Amino acid sequence: MDALIISNFLLWGVVLCLVLVILALSRQIGVLYERVAPMGALTMDKGPAVGEAAPRFALPDLLGRRITIGERGQHSQLLFFLSPTCPVCKKLLPILKSVASTESAWLRIVLASDGEMPEHLAFYKQAGLERFPYLLSTELGMKFQISKLPYAVLMDESGVLRAKGLINSREQLESLFTAKELGVASVQDFLAAGMDETRISRKESGNALAG
Repeated sequence: MDALIISNFLLWGVVLCLVLVILALSRQIGVLYERVAPMGALTMDKGPAVGEAAPRFALPDLLGRRITIGERGQHSQLLFFLSPTCPVCKKLLPILKSVASTESAWLRIVLASDGEMPEHLAFYKQAGLERFPYLLSTELGMKFQISKLPYAVLMDESGVLRAKGLINSREQLESLFTAKELGVASVQDFLAAGMDETRISRKESGNALAG
């Protein structure tokens, strides 16, 4: 009888140790996830907010085509701000071309900048960007309050701003699409909300164990 009681105590001790180990591992996994989570586009708290109607524009592009920004249509619209003198912008051009092809069913890409027409037209042709409308407008950049490049703004079919941010890689560009699909302002917001829920869950688990 004594041996049975002792074995039960030992068994409960092992179970308690396993629970503590699982909680510790869960915490470490959460920390690791937070550290290695993909970095989305850096959103700056300037210009129209995500969820608001985008400013509307109707402008001619470099080839004289009339392009509308922020209006209802059959496709979402990615407004990509760049400059001929921006090295990162040039690095992203092949990525833009690839995305324009793979996401053509729902997305249209419009390039935007400001400055003198000859410089931009030469850059436009040299980089093989004829497939994209290219707008030159100081007012457009001011309306969206663009202070750093390259910067992208994603608007849905209703002309509502769904995501925006500073873009330095394909992952950051695609994070705008992910944010739109998830219905959040940015991937960072989604990850932060997930981490908050995890912390609350751990706290509730800890309280339950303490009780």
